[in-house]
Amino acid sequence: MTAPSARPAAVTVRVFTQRLSATPRGARLARRLTGSQLEAWGIPYGSDVSDRAAVIVAELAANAVTHGRVPGRDFELALTLRPEGLRIEVTDTHGGPPRPAVRPAGPLDEHGRGLFLVAALADRWEVVDREPPAKTVRADLGPVG
Repeated sequence: MTAPSARPAAVTVRVFTQRLSATPRGARLARRLTGSQLEAWGIPYGSDVSDRAAVIVAELAANAVTHGRVPGRDFELALTLRPEGLRIEVTDTHGGPPRPAVRPAGPLDEHGRGLFLVAALADRWEVVDREPPAKTVRADLGPVG
């Protein structure tokens, strides 16, 4: 006689994806949508994960609008809540040349802190090239519970 096979535990993965206009208004909306979606998933406003995600999305969306904008094309925000944590992805339509390494901005620099903030707040992050010329910046936040 053989033992009954055990069924693997169910895993819930939640996904939210939204295309937004590559404008400052679209970037602001991305940040607000992130907070609302996380709240709907049970991650309250003002929590560590919600606050970190809001800053990461704000920086990545601002970069998509400022540096990755191609006229007439949108950028995309994707949030994925998995058992191992939250994944944030912002995809723009400008592939461009290879990107330089992240470096801290100088004390008087007006720009250059965005990816430094992302690196400080995310557990992991990376840039993934896409076809046709496009790129996704992906940031992971560890366990949410």
